[in-house]
Amino acid sequence: MLHQLGNSKLILGIDLNDQYMQISYRAGRQEEIETVSCVAGEENFNIPVALCKREGVNQWYYGKEAIAYAQENGNIVVTDLLSLALDGETIRIDGEDFSPVALLSLFMKRSLSLLSYIGSMEQIAGVMITCRIMDLKTREVLAQVMENIGFQENTVAFQEYTESFYYYMQSQPKELWFSKVSLFDYRNDLITCYSMECNRRTRPMVAYVDEREYKFTDYEPIDEGETIDKVLYKNLDNDFLEVLKTELQNQSVSSVYLIGEQFDTRWLDESLKYLCRGRRVFQGNNLYSKGACNRMVCLLEDEKQEKEYVFLKADKLKSNIGVEVMRQGQPSYVALMDAGETWYEAENELDLYVKEKKELGIIVQSLTGKGAVKVLIPFTDMEGDLNRIRLKTYMKDENHLAVEITNLGLGEFRPGDGQLWTEEIAL
Repeated sequence: MLHQLGNSKLILGIDLNDQYMQISYRAGRQEEIETVSCVAGEENFNIPVALCKREGVNQWYYGKEAIAYAQENGNIVVTDLLSLALDGETIRIDGEDFSPVALLSLFMKRSLSLLSYIGSMEQIAGVMITCRIMDLKTREVLAQVMENIGFQENTVAFQEYTESFYYYMQSQPKELWFSKVSLFDYRNDLITCYSMECNRRTRPMVAYVDEREYKFTDYEPIDEGETIDKVLYKNLDNDFLEVLKTELQNQSVSSVYLIGEQFDTRWLDESLKYLCRGRRVFQGNNLYSKGACNRMVCLLEDEKQEKEYVFLKADKLKSNIGVEVMRQGQPSYVALMDAGETWYEAENELDLYVKEKKELGIIVQSLTGKGAVKVLIPFTDMEGDLNRIRLKTYMKDENHLAVEITNLGLGEFRPGDGQLWTEEIAL
C-alpha cells in the first residue's frame, strides 16, 4: 500500500535512460507538474547520466559537471550507467573496483539533490521511474538502487514509456486525445512512434498504445549560428516526411508530439507543414517524466480516471477475473483480479464457505472484445456438506490463469486435509 499524500508531500516522476535523467514533481496539492531544470531560469531538463571520479580522492562529479571535469583533466567519465547496472560487471575506476549498481545509486542520489530547494527527501511520498523497457531485471536493479538511496519499497513504482505517454495524455484536455494521438521519439539513429487510441464502447474504456521503430539518420544537433548542412537537413526533412505519411496518412489523429533534441525546427520544413494539417503539434522532451509523475499522483490519490479508463499493453492483464458467490441468499460477483494490472504481479487469495455445491464459477470478462465467459471449476471428493476453502488465482503467463482451491476444513470440528484442486484457464 502506497503512503497517502499530505499537503507538504512531493510526488516524483523520473525518466531514466543511458543518455539522461529527468525529474518531474508535484508539490503538495498544486495542480501543475513541474520539471527540475539543471540551470535556474532555463528549461534545461536533461541531466546527463555520467559520473567522474577525481583521481586519488573520493570526490565524484555527476551530470554536466562530470563531463566538463573529465574533458578539462583527462579523467575517465563513466556513462551508460543503466546498461552497466543491468550487465552487473564490476567497473574499475582509479585503481578501485566499483559495483555498477552502486555507481547508478550515487548518480541518482546526486541528481535528486537538485530538489533541495523544493523540499527534503523525507517529504517524498512516492516515486515513479519510467524507462523505455521495464522488464523484471530492470525493476530489480532499480529497486535495489532506490533502496540504496534510502527509499522504502512501498514508495517506489516502475513503468515503461508507453504507460508514461498514456498517463501524460490523461492529464491533458480530452480534446487532445479524443481520437488517435501519435508521439515520435527521435534519439540516436532511431525514431520510435507510439500511437495511442481509446475504445470508448467498453466499460471501463480501454486505451492501447502501439509501438513501431524506424531506422533514421544519427547526427549531432548544432548550436544556433553554426553553419547548416543544407543537404543533410533536406534529407532529414524528406525522410521524416515519409515516416509521417506511413503513420498518419488516412488516420484520424488529433494531436502529435515530437520528443528529442534531434528534432530541430531548422530542418522540420515540409514535414512540419504536413503535421500541422488539421492536427495539434507539440514539441518538448519532458513528457515521460511528467507522465510518470501523473501516474504516481493517480496511485496515491485514487483518481477517478483510474476507474474510467484501463490501459492495456503486452504485459497487462486484459480481462477482469472474478468469482460467482452467494451473499444473503442472492447471487453476487466478487472481483479477484482487474484488467490493467501487470500480469506477473496479478494474484489474489480468498477464503470461502461452500455448502453442498462442489464447483465454483470463475467469471472472465475480456476487455478486448471477446465478451464474458463463466468457467466452472469442480472440486470433488470433499467430505461433508459445509466446508471452508481457499481460492488462489494468479497468472502463469500473460494468457493463462491458474486457479488453486485448497480444503481448509472447519477448524477443530473438521480439520482441513490440505486437499488441492488446480485448473488452468486460457484467456
